[in-house]
Amino acid sequence: MKKRKGRSVAGSRFAYDGLERLIHERARLCLLTSLMTHSKGLSFGELKEFCGLTDGNLNRHLQVLEDAKLVTVAKKHDHNRPQTVCRITPLGRRRYLDYLEVLEQVIVDGSQACAESDSPLRADSPLRKAASP
Repeated sequence: MKKRKGRSVAGSRFAYDGLERLIHERARLCLLTSLMTHSKGLSFGELKEFCGLTDGNLNRHLQVLEDAKLVTVAKKHDHNRPQTVCRITPLGRRRYLDYLEVLEQVIVDGSQACAESDSPLRADSPLRKAASP
C-alpha cells in the first residue's frame, strides 16, 4: 500500500490545497489578519493583546512566519526602551489573500450544501446569510 505525501490528488473537488497549515493555524491566522489590518505594523504588545497569546507563544508563531518570509520583525529602541515591531511582507500579503480566496470557496461550498440539505443553519451563522438567495 502506497502512502500519500500530504498532497491531495490534483483536481479533487474538496481538497482545498490552498488552506496551507502555515497560515491555517489559529494563532498565525490571527497574527496575519491583525497585521493585514495595520499596514504600518504592530508592536509585540499590541499583537499579544489582539491575539490573546502569551509572550512565548507569540514569539514562536512570529518566528515561524518570519522564517517563511511572511512577516518581518524589527527590534529597535524608542526612548531607551526596546520595542519590537512586526509587519506583514508583500509575500505575506499575497499568500494571505490567496488563502482567503480558498477559504471563501470553502464557505460557498458549505453554504450550497446546507441550502440543498434539510439541515437548518443556526440563526447567527454567517453561512445562513451566504446560503440565502
